This record gives sequence, structure tokens and C-alpha cells, in this order.
Amino acid sequence: MSKQQIGVVGMAVMGRNLALNIESRGYTVSIFNRSREKTEEVIAENPGKKLVPYYTVKEFVESLETPRRILLMVKAGAGTDAAIDSLKPYLDKGDIIIDGGNTFFQDTIRRNRELSAEGFNFIGTGVSGGEEGALKGPSIMPGGQKEAYELVAPILTKIAAVAEDGEPCVTYIGADGAGHYVKMVHNGIEYGDMQLIAEAYSLLKGGLNLSNEELAQTFTEWNNGELSSYLIDITKDIFTKKDEDGNYLVDVILDEAANKGTGKWTSQSALDLGEPLSLITESVFARYISSLKDQRVAASKVLSGPQAQPAGDKAEFIEKVRRALYLGKIVSYAQGFSQLRAASEEYNWALNYGEIAKIFRAGCIIRAQFLQKIRRSLTCCWLLTSSKLPMTTSRRCAMSSLMRYRTVSRFRPSPLRLPIMTATAPLFCLRT
Repeated sequence: MSKQQIGVVGMAVMGRNLALNIESRGYTVSIFNRSREKTEEVIAENPGKKLVPYYTVKEFVESLETPRRILLMVKAGAGTDAAIDSLKPYLDKGDIIIDGGNTFFQDTIRRNRELSAEGFNFIGTGVSGGEEGALKGPSIMPGGQKEAYELVAPILTKIAAVAEDGEPCVTYIGADGAGHYVKMVHNGIEYGDMQLIAEAYSLLKGGLNLSNEELAQTFTEWNNGELSSYLIDITKDIFTKKDEDGNYLVDVILDEAANKGTGKWTSQSALDLGEPLSLITESVFARYISSLKDQRVAASKVLSGPQAQPAGDKAEFIEKVRRALYLGKIVSYAQGFSQLRAASEEYNWALNYGEIAKIFRAGCIIRAQFLQKIRRSLTCCWLLTSSKLPMTTSRRCAMSSLMRYRTVSRFRPSPLRLPIMTATAPLFCLRT
């Protein structure tokens, strides 16, 4: 009986979509889920696919070519440890386990050490792009034994997103927990990007009282310029979405943001490394504050905020907000890559920052046009000091953005809270 080329454990949406992605590239895939129903559901919904279901761990492992390549897409933490423990009795030395979950990098370091001692290979792999990316092509950040990566690289390369220049958005990141660390920082940058967009929205909607149609048009124009990115692109469409009653969704959605912990981990690691991660950390705090809905409502009834200031010319103020947003993005990426540099030195990972920026160009949530310039600038010791700083006119443009930021911060047209726009200027103004 022929054996399958790779196995996927975990048939929730990410595992399911990655299995389908792998199958679509010509590979045969064994699938397994702890609950039989999930596996049966995947098979029923995908007739004719080269997906082979198994309902015991032993049969699943024995169905694979050697050295076995097993992709885990299970809940991070105890769930991952349990899945690994269930596999080990049936594995042979040299088999490869790939953890594609949102795993804390220290757990990946531990698992790599423990499994290596038993003769197994372990690759902690960051996967960005959400459900759609998993199916159509994510950004992939593998870390672990280099020789083990070479055995899975052909599959990962085929399923990864492809940038405009044809390069796949996957590269070997480094030893043990490097891949999951880079994914963690990616998520921290994503937190910062989303909060910057939220604050820009607050200024334009709450301050200038722009209509949702005007907001959609403004973000469309921004997306056609240097702010072009996945998050700006989807935001422009959100403004015009309506619910079944004909109400704009953006006006009725509950203003509470959840989090999965990766932003918190990024900030905690920055503290451990002595890195000033002010913008990203403020974005984590902003989510925490948003979850205190009852307290915020109660406080608004008894506490008065600062007096509103006139915004002046509408078009001019919109441009100031755009430039403030762009400056914030640059600082967010600068802080994130500075943290990667500190972590690389601390954990002896020898990270290639240009290659990391390269694999963020497609497939992932923070993909953006200016990552092309970020990539070229990262040969410098610190992004903000690079002569290739991604500005239309280099530092002069940055300082122009900074002046506009200060105008937005000081003369915003209503008493709005702008935690990470406020956190932007101090880092950029560092000088002696």
C-alpha cells in the first residue's frame, strides 16, 4: 500500500486549509483529528481530494513515508504537548514534527531540545495569513534544525504565498524558537498597524465627522499610495459594509478588541531584552482598555475630557492624519526589527532581517508596499538610521511627517485618545 508524503494533525480551519493547500500542490496527505467527526467532515466536504483519513494515531503515523513529515495545527500550549506525546511512541529517529501553531517561542526552544535528545527533528513554524492565507498561500517562518528544514522545504516553498517578483514567502529563519519568535513579532507589528488605523479612523470620523462613504474614499486614495497594504485595503471596504437592517457595520460593531496573547508576548520579550517597544506595547494596552466597556461607559458619565480644538482645513488635516499614520507604521516596523536584532544576539539565531522583510511582502497580514524599501534598508544597524529609510524623500519626508503628527496630536478636533500616535514621536526624535 502506498504511503502519503505528509500528515496533518488538527482539522480546525487552519489545519484543514493547509492540508487542502498541500494537496492542491500535488502531494498526498494523511489527516488526523482527535475527534473523529472533524476528520469525517473534511473528507465529506472535499470529495476526490488526495486526503486520506485516519482515526488512530498509530495508523496515521504508519501511513507516512519516512522520514515522516507531520504538521501539527493544534491549540498552542498543553494541546501541542499532548499531540507530540501521542505521536512519539510510533515515530522513528529522524522523523520531523512541524508545529504550525501560534506557539510561545520558549516552548518551541524547550520542545526542540527535548525532541532532539530523543532523536526526532522539530521545526517551530510561524504561519501568517489567516484562514484564506492557509488555503491560498501564507507567509511561512520555519525555525529548527537546518537539515530537517531542507527535508520539508520543497513542500513549504510550494504552499507559500508568492511575492510580485515571483519569490516564495518562506525562508529558513534560524535555530530552535527563531521561527515562532519572528511570527510573534510579526503579530506585534500587526497589533500596531491595526491600532494606528483605528486612531486615524477616530480622528477622521469623530473629529472631522467624515461620512462612511468619505472614509471609504479616503482610505481608497491612501491605498493607492505609500500606505498601500492589506490592512488599509480591507479597511476601505469595511466602511461601506451594511448589516441585514441596512446599518453600516462599522457604526454598530461593539468597540471591544480581543487578543490571542502574541502581542503580550512581544511586549514581555521586549522588556526582557531592554527594547523600547512603546508603540506596539501601547497597542496591546489599547486592546485591554477596549475590553473594559462597562468601566469606560461609567467613566464617560462623570469625567470630562479636554476641550476640542479646531481642525482647520479639511483636506489639509486629512493629509496630516495620513502622514502621522505613515510615520507610525515606520516606527512600528523599526521597533519590531530592532527587537528581532536584540533577540538574535541573545539567542544566537543569526537572523537575516532582509530575508524576513522579504517573506512579509505577500500572504501575511502586515504585507505592505513599503516592505520592499524596508528590506533594502535592513542592512543598516538600525532601521531609522538607514539612508534607505522608506520615505518618499528620506529623512526630510520623515520630519515632515513628524511635524504633521505633532499638529494632529496638539490640534486634534475632538478629545480623542491616541495612545500609539502619542508614542510615535519620542522614539523617532531620539538624538544627542
